[in-house]
Amino acid sequence: METTSLDHGVAEARRAAQNGGVPVVMSGDGLVGQIGGALAGTGVPMGIIPGGRGNDLARVLGIPDDPVGSVAVLANGNEREIDVGVANDRRFLGVASCGFDSDANRIANETRVVRGNLVYAYAALRALAAWRPATFEVTLDDDEPLKFRGYSVAAGNNRAFGGGMFVAPHAELDDGLLDVIVVSEVGKLRYLRGIPKVFKGTHLEDEEVTELRAATVEISADREFAVYADGERLTDLPVTLSTLKRALRVIAPPAPA
Repeated sequence: METTSLDHGVAEARRAAQNGGVPVVMSGDGLVGQIGGALAGTGVPMGIIPGGRGNDLARVLGIPDDPVGSVAVLANGNEREIDVGVANDRRFLGVASCGFDSDANRIANETRVVRGNLVYAYAALRALAAWRPATFEVTLDDDEPLKFRGYSVAAGNNRAFGGGMFVAPHAELDDGLLDVIVVSEVGKLRYLRGIPKVFKGTHLEDEEVTELRAATVEISADREFAVYADGERLTDLPVTLSTLKRALRVIAPPAPA
């Protein structure tokens, strides 16, 4: 069935689950994330056939991006339990981020002249040209707030976003924690040089990048930012992020030992 919107897709998946079926989503991370959030806690598994620009959840789960390979995974029927992120009252499966990432996500979603994964690089360059640093406040669990001036805060349930950018390379999909990546103020040229490193996860070596981990993350800033996850705008700052541990069953290859 071809869906007409995120809400329509979620409604059809819920209907299939209620009728004893297994929803299989052929789409990108946006629809996959929303349907996965809706199925969390129901015990109904979700299948994935990658069909979007990013496909980052499928990438990290090891689901092939070709239909024949992904259908073979479905036929094998192996299930994994993964965490579901929560941003205020909205659910997600990937990486929730704000700040510079808010601007880049908005530009990527509005872009029609660039196709495929190149849209994310194009969006980052466009966002960087107009960017000015912001002051963020981040509270992890019950610790004292961390206040800094810089580019962004990303909280990863998954390791990757933006079509293979491993922004949170140590994040695990089933540990009940969010890997928090903070990028402090640095010159635009240095920031630009660091973007290719994110595809390898080696950006953590840069002194302006800090890796943290927590079960609950609160983020605010000195100006308005949208919070994006799975390529979709979920909410706005201030935001409280957490996870529903192993709340979703997905049909995927077994997790690496």
